[in-house]
Amino acid sequence: MADAFNQSGNKPPLLEVVDLHTSFTTDKGEVQAVNGVSFTLEEGKTLGIVGESGSGKSVTAYSIMRILEQNGHITQGQIRFKGKDITHYSAREMNIFRGQECAMIFQDPMTSLNPVYTVGNQIQEAILIHSKKSRAEARAITLDMLKLVGINDAERRIKQYPHELSGGMRQRIMIAMALVSEPSVLIADEPTTALDVTIQAQILELMQELQKKLNMSIIIVTHDLGVIAQMADEIVVMYGGRICERGTADDIFYRPCHEYTKGLLRSIPSVDNMKKKLVPIAGTPINLLNMPKGCAFSARCDNCMKICIEQVPPELRMPDGHFASCWMNVKNHNYVEVTDDAGC
Repeated sequence: MADAFNQSGNKPPLLEVVDLHTSFTTDKGEVQAVNGVSFTLEEGKTLGIVGESGSGKSVTAYSIMRILEQNGHITQGQIRFKGKDITHYSAREMNIFRGQECAMIFQDPMTSLNPVYTVGNQIQEAILIHSKKSRAEARAITLDMLKLVGINDAERRIKQYPHELSGGMRQRIMIAMALVSEPSVLIADEPTTALDVTIQAQILELMQELQKKLNMSIIIVTHDLGVIAQMADEIVVMYGGRICERGTADDIFYRPCHEYTKGLLRSIPSVDNMKKKLVPIAGTPINLLNMPKGCAFSARCDNCMKICIEQVPPELRMPDGHFASCWMNVKNHNYVEVTDDAGC
């Protein structure tokens, strides 16, 4: 991306994804799950990636960690961490990168934790792999980390198995495992999906507190716009493997310029007017094996025009400075300039 957005001064971004393409080989053909995605993550900031199931947001996160399924591969683009392209890293270099530099919280802690090992054993394993600490030192660090993530009676919890803990505690264990090596980047893939509303709020508050303490950057992947509003400094909206819109939280929530983003916002309740009827997005999610020639969202868009079906819209800079890829902005002359990047 030629002009990486939200860069502060001349300091390069901590993480930069440039024109990323990720595909999966299936019996029915090649599925292009991520199609030309570009964004940056600044040090100490939170980037939210939002979209419905199948939009490519989780695959983007897995591509950064290079933990794709065997039939998945990055076909094009760069993932630069502190200026170095990690797509060319060896297996040994990636093992160092994962954990020490970048860690991930997975969607379901119950299936991500090993049921036959105690939680203490699993956290200590991460320390022993990524450092030269002794087992006694690793145990002490584990106890400190459990206390840091808000788990009481750490001496007892360290000996328990995942099934003996509540959903909120298991999620805290996952956060402890991710943070035990103090990574520069934390990727959280739907970190609150399996939790009730009260525990969700606690987990998000915990992540924000730890971010300040450790000066950590966060990528939070979710379909929950409420989570994004509370956490993110910058937001990327994805649909059909492409970026539809990107900008600050205020840009996306108060000045949306893509029809898909507007549809997402119309489908969530408003605190100011709880009697307002919700408007769902019509149609079904796109089939990535049969992508349209033009805009990926055209089949579900109420304002679809002929050009939307025939041509992929360019990414346009809006008057307030954020970016959107929608032909409606061209029709309404609601843009400043065309960038080099292609969007949704």
